[in-house]
Amino acid sequence: MTPQYPVPDSLLRHRPFVLYWSARIFSAFAFQMAGLAVGWEMYALTGNAFDLGLVGLVQFLPAIVLIFVAGEMADRYDRRFILQCCQGVEALGAATLMVGSFGGWMSKEFILAAVFLIGAGRAFEAPTNQTLLPAVVPVALFPRAVAASSTAQQAATIAGPALGGILYYVSPTSVYAICFLLFVCAVLQLFFVRMQRHVSGRQPLTLHTFFAGVSYIRENRIILGVMSLDLFAVLLGGAMALLPIYAKDVFAVDSWGLGLLRAAPAVGALTIMAALVYAPLTRKIGTIEFAAVACFGVATIVFAISTSFWVSMVALVILGSADAVSVVIRQTLVQLETPDDMRGRVSAVNSLFVGMSNQVGDFRAGSMAAWLGAVPAVLIGGIGTVAVVVAGIRLFPQLYAVDGFHQRPNPKPRRSVADLPGSS
Repeated sequence: MTPQYPVPDSLLRHRPFVLYWSARIFSAFAFQMAGLAVGWEMYALTGNAFDLGLVGLVQFLPAIVLIFVAGEMADRYDRRFILQCCQGVEALGAATLMVGSFGGWMSKEFILAAVFLIGAGRAFEAPTNQTLLPAVVPVALFPRAVAASSTAQQAATIAGPALGGILYYVSPTSVYAICFLLFVCAVLQLFFVRMQRHVSGRQPLTLHTFFAGVSYIRENRIILGVMSLDLFAVLLGGAMALLPIYAKDVFAVDSWGLGLLRAAPAVGALTIMAALVYAPLTRKIGTIEFAAVACFGVATIVFAISTSFWVSMVALVILGSADAVSVVIRQTLVQLETPDDMRGRVSAVNSLFVGMSNQVGDFRAGSMAAWLGAVPAVLIGGIGTVAVVVAGIRLFPQLYAVDGFHQRPNPKPRRSVADLPGSS
């Protein structure tokens, strides 16, 4: 993470990060727009909550097979090129949806096939994105870079669904066409990113080195704790897959209302992350992490029982704010606690946890909504999230005791893959 170029005073003066940041905006914008269009179109075709959950599950399935391969490749090869290939695959998935929509071939099976293709690209993109960031910013700017990078994601989450909902009125084909162009723009933007690439000697590929990220996380209670907390909180508390049901059946609004509901969490997240870029967290990191997840659970409960569109919007804004704080803490701790030669594999496991919490969480919500109804499904998830926080404080006291990103209790020297048990 030590750069060969001078360290600037501002992220905006750091050209490699600005290029990386804009490429991430393009990709995130496209993904969010496609997500809204696919969710609305699937529910319009089938009217089944289970199918909404199925979209999330199918998107996650490629990660089960590919995520560890992605981590290994990110530690061995050019991360920028891998990221470009991932976004190229996602562009192909968007083009498939565009052609299917234009030709009138959209069906449940067609949508799921295209979503599977996009999920395959995301399986490689997520860990590679995380490992690329430390290579384009100096360590002194890294906490701010994490917040700024996450801000790009949230800005796209706000504008993407809102614009996607408006364009869907005009034509679903136009949504997918713009998504395709944005993915292509992201690929082109990355060509201009110059970075300091750290590649230690490539060790022979063995079963041990392949799963070294799992071993490292298991030994580091701080990383294991922050990842587990995020996994189970979002797995239980995630309600985004059910927003089409809330928009159509609870609040009686059209796709524009769905766009506002989808954008509301990002409004809160963007506000918090913009503040963290200029005033990063420095003290009581562990306590803040648990408090943020608890706030996420309480906001989910309020959203579940609310019958007012605007009260629910406020709950989603608060939910997004709390989630943003948790995301910044998790991403910063995971990257700073991990040596560079293992970032790909550790980030792969982290991405698997995030993907499992989001996509499998969507499947959990959809399945439970089909069984109990949307409101009980979200309510139970919110209560479960609060319970996870209580259990997490007891299970991971090391995480709760973390005071700062660079000042942790009883720190242990970082270990590379060669230091792990079983290495030769």
